[in-house]
Amino acid sequence: METTSVVHKERSAAKIILWVAVFLVFFIVVAFFLVNNLYSKSFARYDRPEPSYSGFIRFSDVADKMDITEVQFPSGPNTLAGYIFGSENNKGLVVIAHGLGGGAESYLSDTMYFVEQGWCVFSYDCTGSHASEGKNTRGLPQSAIDLDAALTYVASNDTLNHLPIMLYGHSWGGYAVTAVLNYDHKINAVASIAGYNAPIEILVEQARNRIGFFAYVAYPVEWAYQKMLFGSAADLTAVDGINNTETAVLIIHGTEDQAISYSGAAIIAHRDEITNPNVVYKSCSAENQNGHSSLFRSTAATAYIDEKNAEYKQIYDQWKKKIPDDVKAQYYANVDRQLTSELDADFMNEVNEFFEQNLIIE
Repeated sequence: METTSVVHKERSAAKIILWVAVFLVFFIVVAFFLVNNLYSKSFARYDRPEPSYSGFIRFSDVADKMDITEVQFPSGPNTLAGYIFGSENNKGLVVIAHGLGGGAESYLSDTMYFVEQGWCVFSYDCTGSHASEGKNTRGLPQSAIDLDAALTYVASNDTLNHLPIMLYGHSWGGYAVTAVLNYDHKINAVASIAGYNAPIEILVEQARNRIGFFAYVAYPVEWAYQKMLFGSAADLTAVDGINNTETAVLIIHGTEDQAISYSGAAIIAHRDEITNPNVVYKSCSAENQNGHSSLFRSTAATAYIDEKNAEYKQIYDQWKKKIPDDVKAQYYANVDRQLTSELDADFMNEVNEFFEQNLIIE
């Protein structure tokens, strides 16, 4: 009887172990599927909008006002498109890193502002964005990888490599301009707008908004997935980059940012971990200028954008998500692209003054 009891217990234990193993495999497969689905939707390829469907100023709108020199440079297996503006200016070089879903053209009003202030500007389209190669945008660490490639190109370009370098980035680019400080580039100053601290932090934060508590349960799979795609680059954080140098850094974030939480994945939420003495923090709390993309826009621009977005939603609902091309083209033809692209002068002047104060590194 005793022998039979022992055998029974061993079989029961084996069954429990088997069921646990089956559950773990099932969990990993489901988690991997969800993470892969999240990546596929979030990091698709983002082509430049058709001219007739653009709600903001385009390259063609400024072609008669300034020269644009188009260049190319490698980033991994892909060739990226770069743009030099104001090559006659010698105050310094502002390198602009764009947000996810956009490209250099998306920050054209910012570019024009800096050129008008006497800066030369270098902007570029990240992997899988606008005119650059890449079947998709790959993921959260890619913006830092592409900025590293852009700065390597700048160092090889005789028109640019003698100028002091300022970095200006928003969102995906806001992370890039700080995380790239982990690399060996000489940077005078950085303005990071609405940036996240670490890829895994914002991945979990956004996954939580889509799949709830399961985002935390799936954390090991999310971490492993990014490591599989990016290797050591997946571990680059803004805080590590900022603390790696004594570069002057201006960190800006909106208190009501719905894309990157002010008290969550945002760089500014990690200010207690930052030891670099040359960091300045700016919290934007003014109504209609405290979100993710409204920080640098004028109040007139944000009000107009809200109005046009509401108008577009009416059209979208009217046509049950299938808007005819001519109706869509007519809508965009009536958009005042100069107004949607209007910047907040005080905001931009503050960034410009910060850059000017750091033209010379002691």
